[in-house]
Parts: sequence; structure tokens; C-alpha cells
Amino acid sequence: MFLLARALTYATLFVGFVLVFLPARVLNAAGVRWPDAFGVWQVAGMVLGIAGAAVAVSCILTFVFVGRGTPAPFDPPRRLVAQGPYRFVRNPMYIGAAAAVLGAAVFYRSLALFGYVVAFLLVMHVFIRVFEEPTLRRMFGEEYDSYCQHVGRWWPHR
Repeated sequence: MFLLARALTYATLFVGFVLVFLPARVLNAAGVRWPDAFGVWQVAGMVLGIAGAAVAVSCILTFVFVGRGTPAPFDPPRRLVAQGPYRFVRNPMYIGAAAAVLGAAVFYRSLALFGYVVAFLLVMHVFIRVFEEPTLRRMFGEEYDSYCQHVGRWWPHR
């Protein structure tokens, strides 16, 4: 239970800052306001946002119950997580988070927020290559190498 509380605390801080606070600042700086009409763009954005959030929540729960850790770099899983969404791609949490914000970009029809999503994914890619993958390789060795051969970083393998 304490592990779940730690994971939820980290997720709340990450989501609150990176996926709510910063995008709100981007929208505000770009002068984007609530849409006057509610149409297909808003529905599509909500569907994409909810789907992305569901993937991210699924990842957090998989980290807790399978990996016995959290998504936080300072409190990582004790076991390699290769189940749940991690069966398909190695970074589904970042994909889910990006999809959630992309949903907001579609909802508001905001190119500025779309740019934020692109920047987010670029920063995450560098973080993954420079910190996350080397750390996982040290922690899990051949098991992680095998996982990398069978599961793509961003795109599923055939």
C-alpha cells in the first residue's frame, strides 16, 4: 500500500506539472481560450486525452504491482517491467502522457500545444537514451537487453 501511495504521489506531481501546469502556461501564452462551440475537434481531443491518460495510469499500476517500484527515477522498479503496456513498447507511459496533451492540443486546436508535445517527446527521448536505458541495462543486464531486442522503444516490433 505504501508503494502505491509513493507511485501516486510521484504521478500526481509529474502530471500536475508537466501535463497540466506547463501546457496551461503554453495555452495562456498563445492566447488560446475555451472553444466557443463544442464540435468534432473537442470530442476527438477528449477521446485522445482520455486514452492517453488511461495508458499512463495503466503504466503506473504495472510499475507498482509487477515491478514493485514507481516510475520515479529515484524509486525505480525492483523487477523489469515487461508486462501490461510494456509488452508492446518500452515507453508507453511517455506515449500516454504525450497522447493526453496531444488530446488537449486537438481540443483547443492549438499549434503551440502541439509544439509542446513535440518538445516533450524530444526531451523524453534524450532522457531515455542518456539516463533511463543505461540505468536499466546496469540494473537488469541481459534480461533488459533481450527485452530491447523484442520490444521497440517507441514503435511495436512486428
